[in-house]
Amino acid sequence: MTMFRCLLAFAAIVLIAAIYWAMGADDRGLGPVLAEMASKPWTIVTLIDLYLGFFLGAAVIWLFERSLWVKLLWAAPVFVLGNVWTAVWFAIRLPEINRRIRAVQG
Repeated sequence: MTMFRCLLAFAAIVLIAAIYWAMGADDRGLGPVLAEMASKPWTIVTLIDLYLGFFLGAAVIWLFERSLWVKLLWAAPVFVLGNVWTAVWFAIRLPEINRRIRAVQG
């Protein structure tokens, strides 16, 4: 399980690095890039798919966490920070997720 947690943390770091790379690789700025993306149907489908994944990740976090404040602090940023935030949450909470699943199976 430790290896999987490290893999999740590494994936989050790689995604952060890719975001920083993309920010510096295109001199147009985010506005024109988003306008161009919005003009392509498959980009819109991809964004819908992406945000469905964000919603599902936030839903898992919401259902898993017990405190309302913890739910809000972990689930709300998913819609801005995306899968980086979700991967960090999974890396941190994986032992507890595993424990709860084993308790239900057991």
